[in-house]
Amino acid sequence: MVQSRTHTCNELRMSDVGKKITIVGWYENMRKLSKNLGFLILRDFYGITQVVIDNEEMMEKLAGINNESTLSITGLVRERSSKTDKITTGEIEVLPEDITVLGKCMYNELPFEINRSREADDNTRLKYRYLDLRNPAVKEKIVLRCKIVADLRQSMMEHDFLEITTPILTCSSPEGARDYLVPSRNHPGKFYALPQAPQQFKQLLMTSGFDRYFQIAPCFRDEDARADRSPGEFYQLDMEMAFASQDDVFGILEEVLPPIFAKYGKYTTASQAPFKRISYNDSMEIYGSDKPDLRIDLVVQDATACMSDCGFQPFEGQTVKAVVVSGYNGTRKEIDALCADVEVQSGQKAYWFKLDESGSIIGGIAKFLQERKEQVIDALSLKVGDFVGVVAGNKLTAQKTAGVFRRFIGNVAPGHMKKECYEFCWIVDFPMYEMGEESGKLEFCHNPFSMPQGGMDALLNQNPLDINAYQYDLVCNGIELSSGAVRNHDPESMVKAFELVGLGEEDVKAKFPAMYNAFCYGAPPHAGIAPGVDRMVMLIAGEESIREIIPFPMNKTAQDVMMGAPSEVDAKQLSDVHIKLDVKSI
Repeated sequence: MVQSRTHTCNELRMSDVGKKITIVGWYENMRKLSKNLGFLILRDFYGITQVVIDNEEMMEKLAGINNESTLSITGLVRERSSKTDKITTGEIEVLPEDITVLGKCMYNELPFEINRSREADDNTRLKYRYLDLRNPAVKEKIVLRCKIVADLRQSMMEHDFLEITTPILTCSSPEGARDYLVPSRNHPGKFYALPQAPQQFKQLLMTSGFDRYFQIAPCFRDEDARADRSPGEFYQLDMEMAFASQDDVFGILEEVLPPIFAKYGKYTTASQAPFKRISYNDSMEIYGSDKPDLRIDLVVQDATACMSDCGFQPFEGQTVKAVVVSGYNGTRKEIDALCADVEVQSGQKAYWFKLDESGSIIGGIAKFLQERKEQVIDALSLKVGDFVGVVAGNKLTAQKTAGVFRRFIGNVAPGHMKKECYEFCWIVDFPMYEMGEESGKLEFCHNPFSMPQGGMDALLNQNPLDINAYQYDLVCNGIELSSGAVRNHDPESMVKAFELVGLGEEDVKAKFPAMYNAFCYGAPPHAGIAPGVDRMVMLIAGEESIREIIPFPMNKTAQDVMMGAPSEVDAKQLSDVHIKLDVKSI
């Protein structure tokens, strides 16, 4: 062992009684009973050990030493008179012969109590993350992450994938998010970009003759934080396979992921291969989301025919969607709060009614439905006691709002969510194109490098909005773990796919020169995917926030409050990279 310790603070047992040992660690606390009797707890990475201070000499050595100082303690192991099974070293204690301070904590008061650091506010935890990580409950999540990554790496290699690292400094590429730019010193006025993903590089590896590639890849995107997305940077299990189809990719992940979730997951049950496959259109229609939480047994129903002309103004001329919930008896206050939460999340109002014990429609928008009661009951297959949430808007808006309502009420209505499990599914057959909400023009819906279903014939002869792509998402418990696709490896159909969004061959060559040229030298069909490591660990650990499983996370505004990043730099550093600042207040 290092630091001349003979044992860790989680190692000593009854078999060590009578041995002279040395342990090192952090001075967690001491319960002092008198001037010459106290019980000191020493904590290291592995666990804790009780040290009995039973004389004034040893007590004096600790005088003025603050909690969280690091100590080296040499002494005899003896049997503990009052044993405890709350800690693994609960049968023994150490009687010290010598105590040495290795690193003194200079502060009498800590920003928070170490073992209760998770109760502190987020900014304090992030600023003093090195103290937060001393909390065993926090530390164990990082240890879990390390083990999961190691097992993912091992499993990928067992499936004959090669781990190949790709560049961090590259060119700016339209991946869909904002780039982090790095100015070039040797090439004035030009910039590198940090990769949003190794997308082009892994495809180039396929054209280079590598058959199976993976890496635990760092990715950089200048986007806002969410509970399941860290701002700035994240890691993904990036993979690509040559001469592969969508089914080949599915087969690999369905073999790699379930054992990881079974081994480390907070929940004991998980979907087994093959995972359920749901088309994008069906997912939006049935669940109101392209990342459905299949633990919830509720579905979205179409109520347009029986409600759009019921006289309720918000429904007139709109698509109307309903979620029928049995066994929900929320109070009026709870229902109003639920509808308010849906509106905050979706930006759209939610409405409701009930079918009471007498078979009457009551509450909410009931007065608009009385004349067509039987039609509504038949259309939605209502039973006595059913609660119905209703939303309206254009088709996509109504679908999405209903999906939010389904998710919210599924969490509160008894018996409708199977919480302690992992439910995986594949969302497939994504549209290749969509009309941009802001531009009003045709845009790629997902990855522009995806193979259209039907190939060149579809691009030439179908309405672009009717073309599906070989794109797929892996979803677990309502969280998108990854997106992937069969790639468009044919230069001619790639150019045609971009022409439909207003970009010609010269634009493709200019934006993706290496990949376009490489494909012109004979590229294999290839497909890949990239599950998010951070999201995966968050799910396995059963955490609500992704920051809990990242060693040094940023805050919601992409600031590292511990290191002080982003920070100003001096004039010489700016001059070296040929930059002058013209910063306007935001």
